[in-house]
Amino acid sequence: MANPAAQRGNGAQAADIAYDLLSEWLGADSVEFVLTERSGHAMEIASQAPIGRCDTLIALGGDGVVHEAVNGLMQLPAEHRPRFGLIPVGSGNDYARTLGISESVPDAIVQFLDAHEVVADLGCCNGEYFTETLSFGLDAAIALDTVERRKRTGEQGTVLYMKSGIDQLLHHLDTYEYKAQLRGGDAGEGEERVLSGKMHMFAVQVGPTYGGGFRICPEASITDGLLDICYAEAPMNVIEATVKFLSAKNAHHTKWKKIFFERASSLELEFDRRPPCQIDGEPHIADSYSISVAPAALRVLHA
Repeated sequence: MANPAAQRGNGAQAADIAYDLLSEWLGADSVEFVLTERSGHAMEIASQAPIGRCDTLIALGGDGVVHEAVNGLMQLPAEHRPRFGLIPVGSGNDYARTLGISESVPDAIVQFLDAHEVVADLGCCNGEYFTETLSFGLDAAIALDTVERRKRTGEQGTVLYMKSGIDQLLHHLDTYEYKAQLRGGDAGEGEERVLSGKMHMFAVQVGPTYGGGFRICPEASITDGLLDICYAEAPMNVIEATVKFLSAKNAHHTKWKKIFFERASSLELEFDRRPPCQIDGEPHIADSYSISVAPAALRVLHA
């Protein structure tokens, strides 16, 4: 399954290369190739994977196609759910980074030949699954802004995220009151605890990165059965927030004051008003958020 529009149309060329190589190495009869035609189509394709005939679903595209494909696969019974593989042709490619998959199409396919299967966790927010990240406030505003900025400029990856980040920091350093009821994780199995206060950003991670490699929760693991949480306490001035934002690229933000980390198996989250919210880079609109980990939910190919 491939998104031909990925990377401003480069996805079509990448799809041809991937199909030719997979057909050559696995045999043409072993490969069924489908191009997505519209938003949501990847979810439809994945949810209709033929039982008994599809061993592995490989998505070619960016994090948005990954998000759709995984939500489609999760509509299938676990015993009939194909393995999931990824050929990254996107802007951020954060889930590919977590899986150790190369951004070179030929190299990614070579990796599949020696890949090992990992049973990975997913996150779930209000019934929608996510592979890597769910966030609110400043970082969500940045993630959503990058979509429009990419369309205008063609920029990708870290450069795109950095430029959007600086713009949002200078003009939209907003504050939100929040209340989070956490269960499990750091508090212990079956225990609950409440966090509340004012924040600039609140991120819930399955994997360690977002935004093209910003290591927001560097200790996060897709196999530990927990969600990693990072939040930035308000207020911060623009200079303070900018320094902490830039330091997150290499996980140097972890020792800064006003940056806090938690782990939980689930949480209920509310805000005094709707903050920007993104789920694997896609907008998510709700008045409150019921978030949980789906442990060992998906078999994935890991380099």
